[in-house]
Amino acid sequence: MAKDSKIKKVVIVGAGPSGLLLGILLCKAGIPIVLLEKSDVLDANPRAAHYAPSAVVELRRAGVLDTVAERGYHPNGVCWRTIDGKILSGIRADEDDEKDPDAMVCLPLDKLDKILLEELEKQPNSEVLWEHEVVEIEQDEKEARCIVNTKEGKKVIGGDYIVGCDGANSQIRRCLFGDEYPGETLPAQIIATNVYYPFEKFGYWDSQFIVHPTDWYMAAKITSDGMWRVTYGDVVGLEPEEYIKRQPMRYEQILPGAPKPEDYVLKSASPYKLQQRCAKSFRVGRILLAADAAHLCNPFGGMGLTGGIADISSLTDVLIAMHLGLTDDSILDKYSEVRIKKWREIIDPMSRANFGRLHDENLKADREEFFRGMDRMMAEKDRMKRIGDIRGSTFNNKFTFTLMEDFTPYYKKPAE
Repeated sequence: MAKDSKIKKVVIVGAGPSGLLLGILLCKAGIPIVLLEKSDVLDANPRAAHYAPSAVVELRRAGVLDTVAERGYHPNGVCWRTIDGKILSGIRADEDDEKDPDAMVCLPLDKLDKILLEELEKQPNSEVLWEHEVVEIEQDEKEARCIVNTKEGKKVIGGDYIVGCDGANSQIRRCLFGDEYPGETLPAQIIATNVYYPFEKFGYWDSQFIVHPTDWYMAAKITSDGMWRVTYGDVVGLEPEEYIKRQPMRYEQILPGAPKPEDYVLKSASPYKLQQRCAKSFRVGRILLAADAAHLCNPFGGMGLTGGIADISSLTDVLIAMHLGLTDDSILDKYSEVRIKKWREIIDPMSRANFGRLHDENLKADREEFFRGMDRMMAEKDRMKRIGDIRGSTFNNKFTFTLMEDFTPYYKKPAE
C-alpha cells in the first residue's frame, strides 16, 4: 500500500510565492514537482511585503527564513493616524518582540520570490519551465495533464495532481469554472506605489494606516534602505493611465509635508481594484487551487498573502500525508472544505473590517472599539512587564495562526 500511495509528480502552475513555496516544501518531502510559468521572468509589480508569524513558520520550514530576515527587516510597530498625523492607536514592538523566533519580517514580494526560486532550483527533484502557458487541462483516473503553449509548440505535461497557483486571473480556475469567481468587486479604487520619501522626519512608524473618509492610505517601510509602500485611494471610474497622471496630485494632497515630485523618488505605481472572492471548490478530481487562484481579498491587513501561505501549508501537509500512505485522497476534499471555511469566517470578514475602518464613518463605533482593544492589550503588556512576567509578544500577535489547520484528525487510512 505504501508503495502504491507514492505521489510520482505534482504539476504546479504559477511561479509566484505560493507556487514556489509549495514546490520547495513538496520537494523537501520527496515529492517531485514541475513548475510551469507563462512568463519568462518573476513578477516585479508592487505587492505584499509583510509576513505574519504564521507565514514566518512556513518560510522557516522551507529553509529560507534566515535569508529573508537577512535581506529584509523586522518592523517596529503599526499605528493608525488622522490625516494631520495624530496617532489614534498603535502597537509598538520592543526587545521582547525582537526575540520572538516567529517575529513578523518585511521584504518586498519580488525579493522573496527570488529567494524562493533560488531554493527551489537547488532541489534535485524540481523542474521550472518558463514561457509555458497552460491553455487547457484534462484528467482521468490515473493522472492530470496540462496542455501548454511553448516556443517549441504545444506540449502535454502530466502528473498525479495539478495545483493552480497562478493568481487572480488563474487559467486553471477558468478551465474548471469558466468566468465564475463568486464574490464582488468593492466600490473603491486603490493605487499601490513604491517610493523613497523621508516619512521618518514626520514621526512615522514603520507601518501606519491613515483614517479619513476620502484621503485614507497606508504607508509602510518595506526595505531596510528606506523604500516605502504607499497605497492610497482615488475616485472610481477612471482609466489606469489617468490614475498614474493623478499620482503627484494625490501625494501632495495626502502625504505629510505635501511633497512635490522633486521631493521623492517614485519607483512604481499600479492601480487596481479591490476584490473579495472565493472559488466554489478548491478541488475538482486531480486539480487543486490555492492562494489567489482560489480566493481574493483587499490588501489592508495582509490577509491575502497570509491566507495564501496558509493554503500552501495545508496543501503541503495533506499531499505529504497521502504520499506516506497515512490517508486516502478524501483528505483533498477536506482541504477544500477547510480552506473555504477559513476564507468565509476569517479572511473575508477581517479584511473587509480592516479596510472599512480606514474610511467608512458608519463603522466609527467599530473603529473606536478596535482601538480600545489595542490600547487594553498594550496596557496589559506594560503591566506584565513591570512585574517581570512577559509571556509572549504583543506586536507579533499570533492570531494569524487561526488560519492554519491540523488535518491529522481527518485522515482516512487508504483501503487495502
